[in-house]
Amino acid sequence: MQHVVIKRPGGYDRLRIEDAPNPIAGPGEVLIDVQAIGVNFADCIIRMGLYASARQYVGYPITPGFEVAGLVHEVGEGVNNVSAGQRVIGVTRFGGYASCVALPAAQVFPMPDGLDLAEAAGFPTVFLTAWYALFELAHPRRGQMLLVHSAAGGVGGALVQLGKRADCTVVGVVGGSHKVETARSMGADHVIDRSAGDLWQQAERLAPKGYDVILDANGVATLRGSYDHLGPTGKLVVYGFHSMFKPGRGRPPWPQLLVDYFRTPRFNPLKMTGQNRSVLAFNLSYLFDQADLLQEGMDQLLGWLREGAIRPHTVTTYAMSDVASAHRALESAQTTGKLVLVPDDRGA
Repeated sequence: MQHVVIKRPGGYDRLRIEDAPNPIAGPGEVLIDVQAIGVNFADCIIRMGLYASARQYVGYPITPGFEVAGLVHEVGEGVNNVSAGQRVIGVTRFGGYASCVALPAAQVFPMPDGLDLAEAAGFPTVFLTAWYALFELAHPRRGQMLLVHSAAGGVGGALVQLGKRADCTVVGVVGGSHKVETARSMGADHVIDRSAGDLWQQAERLAPKGYDVILDANGVATLRGSYDHLGPTGKLVVYGFHSMFKPGRGRPPWPQLLVDYFRTPRFNPLKMTGQNRSVLAFNLSYLFDQADLLQEGMDQLLGWLREGAIRPHTVTTYAMSDVASAHRALESAQTTGKLVLVPDDRGA
């Protein structure tokens, strides 16, 4: 098989394609011939050496990747949820940038009919992140006001769809006019283009009493404003810090990271209690030990997908050998939907 290996953190040149022996399916495992691989911003942070759970669980060298789609090659003893030849989605805690992976059966799910392999590979990470943020942390009620930052991206687009599934009014925020229609196509009731005017003036106009839930992966650029625009009992859910990484650099901007670290708001529980607001945060990679939670989330999401209540993102594909270009594009902040790698022998 081939896989992408990062031997030590750094820029795009650290992404190397190497050959390795095919894994085998041990007891309780599924061996997948990978046809497509989802690319996530977290993979870029892993490449830079700044993803804490990557160091905790694997270290370097490391193969990034959280999601794959492909065909079951073989199953290990005791596996009965999938069978050889079946099209499946696999959720990985690292290791997904490979043409062949062996995964615990609990992390492998049959693909719904009507979904192509590239769409399937780009589905689980962003939708599981959105599902956990909304339904395990925020618990929005029907009719509430949600504000979703980065609403044309992977997680942001999933949050918009799931917010509408929860019968909420969803305000999407995008960073450029070319992303407005994408956010609308996800179902956003209102779209704020922060490149065309003051973000928070527009947000206040749409929700003068404040928002019930705000979902923010920007970090220091918007965290304070997000918290300040919560209404009574409002919840700010944080799942990333994208604005700390400037487009086009490819390497950690250490001086900026240091400054932004000290600029990041520290929310005081005493003040939050007095204002009746909450701040919640999480990282999906720490949830893999809770197999029942992943199973519940994927079962619900795939069920909604089969019903047509939600839909996969539009994908842009890259050959796995061109993984550096995929990372560069994702870090540019100009992409919409999902980026997907295709192993070179599968044909991009």
